[in-house]
Amino acid sequence: MTDATNPDVPYPPAKTAWYAVSVLLIAYTVSFIDRTILSLLVGPIQADLGIGDTEMGLLHGLAFALFYCFLGLPIAWLSDRFSRRWIIAIGMIIWSGMTALCGLTKNFAQLFLARMGVGVGEAALSPAAYSMLADLFPPNRLGRAMGVYSSGVFFGAGIAFMLGGLVISFVNDGNTLSLPLLGELRIWQFVFVIVGIPGVFLALLMFTFPEPVRRKKITADGRELTQSAIKFLRENPKVCLGHFVGFAMLAISFNGFVAWGPTQLIRDFGVDAGEAGKAFGIAIFICGGSGIILGGVVADRLAQKGYSDATMRAGIIGGIGLLPMSIAAPLMPSFILSAIGYGAFFFFASFPFGAAAAALQLMTPPHLRAQLSAVYLLVLNLIGIGGGPLMIGAISDHVLGGPADIGSAMALTGLLTVPLGVVILAAALPAYRNLQAKV
Repeated sequence: MTDATNPDVPYPPAKTAWYAVSVLLIAYTVSFIDRTILSLLVGPIQADLGIGDTEMGLLHGLAFALFYCFLGLPIAWLSDRFSRRWIIAIGMIIWSGMTALCGLTKNFAQLFLARMGVGVGEAALSPAAYSMLADLFPPNRLGRAMGVYSSGVFFGAGIAFMLGGLVISFVNDGNTLSLPLLGELRIWQFVFVIVGIPGVFLALLMFTFPEPVRRKKITADGRELTQSAIKFLRENPKVCLGHFVGFAMLAISFNGFVAWGPTQLIRDFGVDAGEAGKAFGIAIFICGGSGIILGGVVADRLAQKGYSDATMRAGIIGGIGLLPMSIAAPLMPSFILSAIGYGAFFFFASFPFGAAAAALQLMTPPHLRAQLSAVYLLVLNLIGIGGGPLMIGAISDHVLGGPADIGSAMALTGLLTVPLGVVILAAALPAYRNLQAKV
């Protein structure tokens, strides 16, 4: 393999780098708005399409995660060789258009396919974004940048619930709306259309900053790069599996709670979707957004104190705080206490994941970062997105008493998965320190 390093290429000015982060944050926020708006529409979709919690779990998780996970690998290969800005912009147009298309579906199969299309578009974002961020910031500032970018998960989900709640409250006087060109739409269909359209135009923001200069110039062909990535995984199984699976186990409860939290509030406390969405959205936006940024800051400070495994340690800290909150939040006795509990839950659920992304970049050779990021996201999202919502829905339908026990199903899921994630991450610490010293 003949890669030419560029050690003397300076990092861009801080103003340019942070502007690029802000654009990537907008893209990630839009992606999560489009991804999570479904969670606020469970009741009307189930009523119109005649489906249960297990089928909703499939729409939340597997329908989105299937192509989102596996297309990340070839898209990451493209990101290691071609313009990352163009890749993200095209992805934004696809996923936003497919979100709007969800609003035109008439049955479960059509909605399932449209959700798969959302996953196809969103697969273009994070591998390319991770690679760009590692070329924009030196290692001692990467954790903070990754934390800011990753906060788009929580800002996006929070905006989705708050915006969705407002839209539902505004149009809740009737069951259908009559729109030019589109004809009669149910309220849940209208919400999909209204949140999907803006992302098509926001894709243009990707061309308002320059493509970052890569830390390593790639001269190898695609086959060499793929073989190198496979070799890296085979030579470092303990740290790679520990990182990928450990953080994926923490992601199960997060994704499951995003999918089912508003429904739990509606079912257990009799509030409407608008009220549940606003309360849940505020909890995610404020607490989730602050948690992931603080996790990145803590990782950077631990690194400055000499901890070479600082990013992994931050993940463990977040997991320890997440365990009690994942059990308590969905079992609170009142709507207000439950909303507060969800705030604490999302603070700790978000805490590990900016550090997780930084840990991956720091342990991976520069020319393989996008491809290894795609493998990480495949594992993280196949387990977290694909498994979390489905696990809760299946426990509700087939283990507990049905819809009325959705809160207990959520708590049980957290109890089973979060401790396992913490143990796996802790076991991988020595191997992570050794590997990072070699990169």
